Amino acid sequence: MSEKAFGVGPAVPVSLPQFTPIARSRRFHVERTLAVGLSLLGIVVLVAIAAPLLTPYDPLEQRFTEAFLPPFSPGHILGTDNFGRDIWSRIAFSTRLDLQIGLLSVSFPFIFGSLVGIATGYLGGKLDTLLMRVVDVLMAFPFLILVIAIMSILGPGLTNLYIAVGVVGWIPYARITRGETLATRHLEYVVAARTIGCSSGRIMLRHILPNVIAPALIYVFTGMVLAILTGATLSFLGLGPQPPTPEWGAMIAEGRQYLLLAWWMTTLPGLALLVVGVALSLIGDGLAERRGG
Repeated sequence: MSEKAFGVGPAVPVSLPQFTPIARSRRFHVERTLAVGLSLLGIVVLVAIAAPLLTPYDPLEQRFTEAFLPPFSPGHILGTDNFGRDIWSRIAFSTRLDLQIGLLSVSFPFIFGSLVGIATGYLGGKLDTLLMRVVDVLMAFPFLILVIAIMSILGPGLTNLYIAVGVVGWIPYARITRGETLATRHLEYVVAARTIGCSSGRIMLRHILPNVIAPALIYVFTGMVLAILTGATLSFLGLGPQPPTPEWGAMIAEGRQYLLLAWWMTTLPGLALLVVGVALSLIGDGLAERRGG
């Protein structure tokens, strides 16, 4: 009896999805980018945690008889500054402070901005219009100019730095999550939750938030780079952590007048800043490409 008698056609081979050479190459590139970024960041975090074990010197200890020692001098692998302080110990200990600036400066803007963006995107109306006009006005000014203006009013110091960055830094997160919320608020799962009587707060926190927060989380790494660079810039201008606290921007500022005599005072803290920025940027780029792919 033929197959047609049973209403069954000939077997159709099922082909499994195959990665093309281009797709495999792109996937390898993304994984390599993430691996390099995570490795660099892991080394930086390890240095920050183990700083007291990695150097025998106090970063604040002054030894005028050992001032301006070049890198690879006996006992000072990265040399000393104009006060005889060990450069390696100051870089290692300032890693803690700069990572702290990056993390704390991003935490509040991320949480506040994401919640504001979701609320305005979902509720809409006058609240959305008013807040977006405020955002448009703030975005008309460069980020660093606003932070410097706020710091000029509040005065120098680490706490005021966090306040200044927090006042301005929530804007990108609000814009990102608002855009994602506008694209999802009419999807089936949101409509279904609204139909069964879920409150707006429950819908925003339990249904919309988990589905729109990924782009904002990816932007956190870019935000950390911006926060660390902002902290270093403010320290360079004398508005950040005050001397003798070791901080990369302050170290660069202290060494600029000795650039021709002791190039390592500015170059080495700058390289440390570069490594952290590259690590966070690679992680952010890798996560963005992985999500997009």
